[in-house]
Amino acid sequence: MKRIKNSFSIKNLENISGIKAHTIRIWEKRYNLLEPERTDTNIRRYSLDSLRKLLNITLLYNHGIKISKIANLSEKEIPFLVREIALESNSEQVSINAFKLSMVNFDITMFDATYDELLAKNEFNFIYLNIFVPLMSGLGILWQTAAISPSHEHFITNLIKQKIHIQTEIMQRDSMPKINASTFVLYLPDNEIHELSILFINYFILSKGYKTILLGQSIPTVSLKTLLSYSPFLHFVTYVTVEPNKDEINAYVKHFHKELIESTENQLSIFGPQVKHIDKSLVEQGINVYDKIETFIEEQLNVNVFV
Repeated sequence: MKRIKNSFSIKNLENISGIKAHTIRIWEKRYNLLEPERTDTNIRRYSLDSLRKLLNITLLYNHGIKISKIANLSEKEIPFLVREIALESNSEQVSINAFKLSMVNFDITMFDATYDELLAKNEFNFIYLNIFVPLMSGLGILWQTAAISPSHEHFITNLIKQKIHIQTEIMQRDSMPKINASTFVLYLPDNEIHELSILFINYFILSKGYKTILLGQSIPTVSLKTLLSYSPFLHFVTYVTVEPNKDEINAYVKHFHKELIESTENQLSIFGPQVKHIDKSLVEQGINVYDKIETFIEEQLNVNVFV
């Protein structure tokens, strides 16, 4: 794993905060809000403290506070006001910024406080679909452009996983599975380890009264055949972020159909970034390809999640 990133270009700051580099330069010159160091070739470099401060300023600015007023706040007043707004606001973007700030600061307390306030007002599925999904989507881009390090991404991802596991345990204890309903088998294909989405969909299926069997990461197709004696009808669900890759995904779907779907009432629902490489004209009966988790939820669970 790379070392924690502690030096940022002005382009990094633009990508993370959403504030244009031109505007950042104006704020520096007019209000002295940031004090970048300069390289021997006169290129701005910003410290981790500068990034934290800019994220705080961005949250206040996006909440309607004028930059001239923010500039008059002390170094202690800015983070105090940020915490108040993050906990009181109903704005999803404010919550996303607060989580982003907690990530940059490696601040578990802020993450938990923001999350607890959201959970007091919203169902968990709303928080995941409307806040965590956009947050993680944005962080993926930041990681690819080296605006943040893997340490940041792993930190926030594991905190979100914790929340999913907690909600899932509560649901498992309190729910009564529907009688004669299909059993959903959730897994990730061989060499696929990105489990955040499959953990959430397992929680959501449980919350609607269905039984699930969660197998987790990197499950070879042959291992799934063990389940065929468990039930006459299984609904397999998987999410392909990286594997099978674009060169293998069509062969994977065809092989899965032959081994686990053909001559049965079983189904496979597959979604994730790699499904765009599936040739849908070749997809056989019993295979459902989805571009979005929400579409899967609506079609397979008959639940409207666009609220």
